[in-house]
Amino acid sequence: MSLPDSIMSSLPFVSATFIIAAAVIAFYGIRMTHVARDIAMHTGMGDAVMGAVFIGASTSLSGITASITAASAGYAPMAVSNSLGGIAAQTLFLAFADIAYRRANLEHAAATAENLMMTAFLLTLLSIHLVALSIPEIAIFSVHPASIILIGAYLFGIYILRRTHKMPMWYPRKTKDTKLEKEVSKRSGKKALTGLWVNFVKHSAIVAIAGWVLAQTGIHIVQYTGLSEGIVGGLFTAISTSLPELVVAITAVRMGALSLAVGDIVGGNAFDTLFIAFSDIAFREGSIYASVTGVEAFWLGITILMTSILMMGLLHRERHGFANIGLESLLLLIVYIFGLGTIVLFM
Repeated sequence: MSLPDSIMSSLPFVSATFIIAAAVIAFYGIRMTHVARDIAMHTGMGDAVMGAVFIGASTSLSGITASITAASAGYAPMAVSNSLGGIAAQTLFLAFADIAYRRANLEHAAATAENLMMTAFLLTLLSIHLVALSIPEIAIFSVHPASIILIGAYLFGIYILRRTHKMPMWYPRKTKDTKLEKEVSKRSGKKALTGLWVNFVKHSAIVAIAGWVLAQTGIHIVQYTGLSEGIVGGLFTAISTSLPELVVAITAVRMGALSLAVGDIVGGNAFDTLFIAFSDIAFREGSIYASVTGVEAFWLGITILMTSILMMGLLHRERHGFANIGLESLLLLIVYIFGLGTIVLFM
């Protein structure tokens, strides 16, 4: 299903639609953050798990809608680059959240066993993509086996994350800057849990629809401008469909829900790796990995590098660094700018 060409008849109209859809995603991302925080407090699942599983998945609805829509229309590189470019952009957003939190380095204050586990798990999922790209093309009913493995691995990882929350085998060292969940749990509202879930689903649906619109406008931007699918997917649609993660991260930091902010980004990134698996199923011209270009492979390398830097930051837990942000945040900025410049200038 796609928007009629008569509607998308000019580049200015397409661009305006793109901006409006991105604004809708940002607006409802803020609302979804507050609702999700209340759900986490009512259910006792914890900020990190709520951020990694429910918020991470729901804020990724716009992105997965965009990737599946692009893949079903035959734009495989755009679908893959939207996934990987989105992961890179969202990891960068943690640096912005770190800047917004002035008391200490965000990775120091928000250290939890769940967030560290999810970061390691994200590296595992990205590595599955790397292996799939490194072997000859394999397809069963036009679907690469790695796509099925990835979905199973994700579900198993969520199970491990839940166990880590219930029975953590290690705890981060507590300092005066460590922000504990119990310090902010009293701020949750008294709304009925059922009503909260209804609002959460409603906001998530709006975000998903806006993501579908973004995908449609992204396809038309490719047609009008002649830009490569990798650039449009990895930059325009990836960044715009990642706006919910940025909004949620900044909002959560300002609410004092630091674990939720980190969990949203890392959990959203883990869910974003599934974009390629579902896009592979929607893409009917063979395995989607066979259509990947150098741009997408480069994005994959950048995401693995940025995630590794984040994991080291969660382990090292520098309290204060340059401009009152952690060294890992500075490195994330440098790596992303390098990757962006390389793609725009040379690929």
